[in-house]
Amino acid sequence: MTPVGLDCIRCGTRQPIRITLEGCPSCGDIRSNLRVRYADTPALRWSAVLQQDRGNMWRYAAMLPVASEDIVSLGEGGTPLLHARTLGRDFGLERLYLKDESRNPTWSYKDRLSTVAVSVARRMGAKVMATASSGNAGASLAAYAARAGLPCVVFTYAGTAGPMLAQIRKYGAKVVPLLRKQDRWPMLKDCVQRFGWFATSPYSAPVIGSHPLGIEGYKSIAYEICADLGWACPDWVVMPVCYGDALAGAWYGFQELQAAGVIRKLPRMVAVEVFGSLAAVLDGNTDQVPDMPAGFAPLAISVGATQSSYQALKALRESGGRAEVVGNDGLIAMQEHLAQREGVFAELTAAMPAVAIRSLAKARVIGPKDTVVGVVTASGLKDLDKSVSDSSAEAGVSGTFEDVSRYLMQQFRFNPAQAA
Repeated sequence: MTPVGLDCIRCGTRQPIRITLEGCPSCGDIRSNLRVRYADTPALRWSAVLQQDRGNMWRYAAMLPVASEDIVSLGEGGTPLLHARTLGRDFGLERLYLKDESRNPTWSYKDRLSTVAVSVARRMGAKVMATASSGNAGASLAAYAARAGLPCVVFTYAGTAGPMLAQIRKYGAKVVPLLRKQDRWPMLKDCVQRFGWFATSPYSAPVIGSHPLGIEGYKSIAYEICADLGWACPDWVVMPVCYGDALAGAWYGFQELQAAGVIRKLPRMVAVEVFGSLAAVLDGNTDQVPDMPAGFAPLAISVGATQSSYQALKALRESGGRAEVVGNDGLIAMQEHLAQREGVFAELTAAMPAVAIRSLAKARVIGPKDTVVGVVTASGLKDLDKSVSDSSAEAGVSGTFEDVSRYLMQQFRFNPAQAA
């Protein structure tokens, strides 16, 4: 569908659609993000959805700001909603589900933003895609820019390493490692203003979130969850949060489904964060999300920012949701628990919702019969350098039956005779 403008999600101020976006100029220091405005209602657009036969997120093209002929796709979306029965029993929950976004083309939920952003950018005549990232956002944008035949520049910081940065480079992105991490945003802003680059990530402080046209892609998470539940809505949706792009986008999707008459109720959204900026103000009267002190180096680097955004706060308040703080303690253990109990290998960030769900279930905030969806945002292959110790020096095992049996018993307490 063709969008007709952008509205501030805080004060309603309208502005035209353009490549350069720094948030609402009328909101002062809060600088809230914008929301895409369409010419018709969700109900009218939803009627067009029913005529689609695509199997991925572009089944919902009528709800997104991209014309069919402009779509740049790698087959994103359509990820499974897995009934996590074993994990649910561990937590005392009957209806626990995992939305496994690691099945996307670049193994993260960021593909939903990138496919929309790159499609829109190419239609608008952008010549270069850009972002400030050292992780999933950079890898995803690099892949979709390559698909569209557009150059991609990713600003990161010196010393960054790991599988995600290697993935970004493999897609052919031009990686710029700046000496100071905080210089990424001013440099990105300068390039957008000088050269007209299309930046998908935010580049101002305080943070407003990513480009609003790209955030629309996250609405498809809500559509797919409800579709897989027989067009019912879960009671809770739990997501890891940095600047709240996916949280806000999914919330928009649920709101549109209710406005179109597809679902009757809305879920309560739960933001799982590292340093607690949303938790600090959720129950207060202020719109200002604070910048929190960073007391440790987080394992969940994808959401390691100390300050979240107004768009995340707004989604939590409107949904009657919660903000849960999850640090490093027990995170690797939960990642392994997810893999061993449900066969889902999650990035450390993506294991955070499971930690929060367990805590909320134990506290009886989430009831045993509630329908709960935890969003697994990315694959555990993304941060193996953070979650796996070096095992290259392990001694080999001789190829005799006795030695193999002894090794299984000593290392794993596994008796092959009893398991037969």
